[in-house]
Amino acid sequence: METVIGPEEILKTLPHRYPFLYVDRIIECDYEKRIVGVKNLTFNEPFFQGHFPGDPIMPGVLQLEAMAQVGGILLNKTHGGDGEIAYFLAVDKARFRRLCRPGDQLKIEIDVLRIRLNMCKVHGVVSVDGEISCEADLMFGGNQ
Repeated sequence: METVIGPEEILKTLPHRYPFLYVDRIIECDYEKRIVGVKNLTFNEPFFQGHFPGDPIMPGVLQLEAMAQVGGILLNKTHGGDGEIAYFLAVDKARFRRLCRPGDQLKIEIDVLRIRLNMCKVHGVVSVDGEISCEADLMFGGNQ
């Protein structure tokens, strides 16, 4: 997988920081249609300590957050708002199909359904080794 946007550029583009940054790199990007990011899960993720001790699972809401962050990169790059915040406005049709655990590599695919001004509606899919973990329609907007 080739890196299109690396960690340094992600930090310039998103306002999120550790421990609440859920995208490691972007591997595909067509700013008007689609963006694909990757998140590598390790045992060191803070949420694994409490969710759940002895049976670590990434919370589903954090998978939604990872989708929103990848979508936020697309929105910020499209509208020249590096470092701006893309706020969650809505989540529809969320489905969780597979547990995500330490050692998994999340592939986060975002397909644009509609971009209008500084608002964006997308369909997101999180998968691990080709198996869908989570999918949802998300709407978010920035204050650019």
